[in-house]
Amino acid sequence: MAVFQYRARRGQDRVTEGRLTADTAEAAASQLLTSGLIPLDIRLATTDSSESLSDQLNKLMPPRKITLDELILFSRQMYSITKAGVPLIQGLSRLSESMSNPRLGEILREISRDLEGGRDVAGSFGRHRKVFGTLYISLLQVGEMTGQMDRVFLTMHDYLSRDRDTANKIKSATRYPMFVIIAIAIAIGVLTTVVIPAFAQVFDSVKMDLPLPTIIILAVSGFATKWWLQILMAIGLGIVAFRYWSNTERGRYLWDRTKLQFPKVGNILLRATIARFVRAFGVALQSGVPITQALAGVAATTGNTYITEKILSMQSGIERGDSILRTAASAQIFTPVVLQMVAVGEETGQLDAMMLEVADFYDREVAYDIDNLSSIIEPILTVAVGIIVLILALGIFLPMWDLTQLAGR
Repeated sequence: MAVFQYRARRGQDRVTEGRLTADTAEAAASQLLTSGLIPLDIRLATTDSSESLSDQLNKLMPPRKITLDELILFSRQMYSITKAGVPLIQGLSRLSESMSNPRLGEILREISRDLEGGRDVAGSFGRHRKVFGTLYISLLQVGEMTGQMDRVFLTMHDYLSRDRDTANKIKSATRYPMFVIIAIAIAIGVLTTVVIPAFAQVFDSVKMDLPLPTIIILAVSGFATKWWLQILMAIGLGIVAFRYWSNTERGRYLWDRTKLQFPKVGNILLRATIARFVRAFGVALQSGVPITQALAGVAATTGNTYITEKILSMQSGIERGDSILRTAASAQIFTPVVLQMVAVGEETGQLDAMMLEVADFYDREVAYDIDNLSSIIEPILTVAVGIIVLILALGIFLPMWDLTQLAGR
């Protein structure tokens, strides 16, 4: 006798799970049929003692995050499966066994079980909205209604691929300025705690009168040298406090809005974010999603709560009867060229194509600006280095010059 774990359906909708004892899987199926259950899955039950050490360790580890690359690969695989005519349930079951991410594999098994239980495709995927996103669910709903699931998965593969490229562009736009700021901060820290104290010893040995800038610089250097550990701790606490604040609803909104106001970089971030939105909006419209539903679905795809609020205000305006052009203009985040393309798309009934064209337009602009970002940052870096040199010249080198003259006499 062996213990089998089963999943069975009672009637049309209700799915139940459990265990029973039987000689073979066929005997277990017979028991279920006798009890009025329709067997869906029967397999040997695993016990905790039979689990491998790796399985037990995996259960103790936190679930691995599902990356964008994994969703892109999944969408491409599902397109190939549905295009070949493989049933959706069977395709999901096969993919769940080959997924390198255990969490994604388990999610696919849950979706497959929901589909076997009679739940619709959008509802089955919708139970994992945090993984797939609102846009993915909306397109699946349209694809299920039109019978074009393969096209939905291909569309999401293309969209997610472009979205990954846009996200990488945003990271590239912020990475270089951050490196510059960190390098300048390290340089100031080294000058304050290592270089200037060496000059301070020289000045103390000759007992000369020092100018006010030198006194200030030496006082700051002495404070930093004495309390450097506390300063580092304060900086660390400040970073933790900022991360906590920026994760709050109000803090994240203010920070997202502030980022867009940074000189040069903020404009690049704005256009890259808008490119993500208009591409997602165009994909949704092209797939047949209604305008208001599309706006609600793609609002969160921007990754910026300030832009998300502007998009949701557009949805409210359209629901009140305003035109798309008027609501887009009132949002005050689009350039005149983009607004003109929106007007053309609304008049010709080709808004989806215009949105995708706008996304390409923004992508080209962002790519050009990122390629030339170094030429934008270099003047800022030159000014910052110049200020440091000026401070050293006024506070340190001028007293050293006076000291040299005294020595020459």
